[in-house]
Amino acid sequence: MAYEITGHTVLTGLLGSPVAHSISPMMHNEAFRQLELDYAYLAFDVGTDNLKTAVDGLKVMGVRGFNLTMPDKNLMCSMVDKLSPASEIGGAVNTVVNDNGVLTGYTTDGIGFMRAVSETGVDIIGKKMTLLGAGGAAAAILIQAALDKVAEISVFNIRDEFFTRAEKTIEKLHEKTDCKINLYDFSDPEVLKKEIAESAILVNGTSIGMAPKTDRCIITDDSVFRKDLFVFDVIYNPEETLFLKKAKAAGCQTLNGLNMLLYQGAASFELWTGKEMPVDIIKEKYFSR
Repeated sequence: MAYEITGHTVLTGLLGSPVAHSISPMMHNEAFRQLELDYAYLAFDVGTDNLKTAVDGLKVMGVRGFNLTMPDKNLMCSMVDKLSPASEIGGAVNTVVNDNGVLTGYTTDGIGFMRAVSETGVDIIGKKMTLLGAGGAAAAILIQAALDKVAEISVFNIRDEFFTRAEKTIEKLHEKTDCKINLYDFSDPEVLKKEIAESAILVNGTSIGMAPKTDRCIITDDSVFRKDLFVFDVIYNPEETLFLKKAKAAGCQTLNGLNMLLYQGAASFELWTGKEMPVDIIKEKYFSR
C-alpha cells in the first residue's frame, strides 16, 4: 500500500520546544506505514506560552492525540479533562488522547522503562530498586515502578527543587500503593552503598554522563557494582556511559535508555490506535547502530 495523506488521515503529533531533533515523527510514521494505518505524526515547536492556544486548535481539528516534551509536560495537566493515575501522582503528561473532545492525559515514560527492563528477562516486581535522581525521567520511573508493585525503592537526589517535589510524590505513592519508598540525599556515601547492596536494580535517572560530558559518572565508588545487580541508565547518548562501562566491567547486566524511549512511544501509539507498534521493525530501523 502506498503511504499518502488522504482526506481521512488522522493527525497525531508532538508539542514542545525544541522538537526538531526528535525521532518520534520517524518512529510513529514508520509504524503507521507498517500497519497500513491512515495516520500521520508531525512535530510542532510550541512552548508553554502558546500551549493552550495550540491544544485548543488541535482539539477543534479533531486530532486523535499528541505527545508532550519539555517544557510542556507539567502545564498540560491543567488542560486535560482526565488524568491517568501516574500523571495525577506525578503532575506531568507526555501523551494526550482525544476521545470526541474529551482529553485524557497519560505519562508513558515509566511504562517504557518497566517494559524495557522486562524485555531483558529481568524481573524486578516484588524486589528493591535504588534510583539515582528525582527529576522528570526519574519521577516517571519511580511512579510506575511503585504502581507496578516493585516492593521497595530508595531514591537519592541532591537537596534541590526536585528533592522537595519527590517528597510530595512519595507521600502520594504511600497513600496509593504498598511500595516502601525512602528519599535520601547524596551526603552519606555509606547509606548509598548499603541501599545498592540490598537492591536488585540500580537506575541512573539523571543526565550525569550524557554527551558532551561523557567523562562524568554519578557513582564514584565502583565497589557498589556486583554481578547480580542489574544496572540501567536513562541516557542513550552515548550508548554506553561511564556509569554503564563501570557496571559492565564488574560483570553487571546493563541497559541504556534507548529501549525506554522506544517503548514509551509504543505505549502512546497503542493508546491512539488500539494496536501494538511493530517495535522490532522500528528498533531495527531507528535504534540499531
